[in-house]
Amino acid sequence: MADVHHLSQATHDRLSAELEELTTEGRVDIARKIQAARELGDLSENGDYHAAKEEQGKMEARIRDLQALLENAEIIEAAGTDEVSPGHVVAIQYEGDDDAERYLIGSIEEKGADVEVLTPGSPLGQALIGARVGDWVEFESPTGAVLKVEVVEIEA
Repeated sequence: MADVHHLSQATHDRLSAELEELTTEGRVDIARKIQAARELGDLSENGDYHAAKEEQGKMEARIRDLQALLENAEIIEAAGTDEVSPGHVVAIQYEGDDDAERYLIGSIEEKGADVEVLTPGSPLGQALIGARVGDWVEFESPTGAVLKVEVVEIEA
């Protein structure tokens, strides 16, 4: 089974619009660029043609990514709750550290300028789901070290 992607309604709408634009106008534009480059002659040494084909490949990869993401999307509403769940912003403090770090629990597509994103499937994300303010949770870091964090704040 594919991973569920937790998205806000706004992000779902933005990604749907991006997919629509890429599959309609984007494909037409790239087809025009490829055709114009073909008309320049020998394709083996045609930089415009190769650049257009590379752009087409990147665009088609993004289309496939968006389709898979939206197919497995779950719209979340971050309701006022006292437990960490997708859609919430959580502030945590590592054991022995005085500074709190804030993360949005959700899909990487939710990334904004004001807060880093932590996916629910990551080791820290999994440990935080269901935790409450004041709870200490442990998780295994990618290096194998077991780290301990305290939940200091949860925001909808």
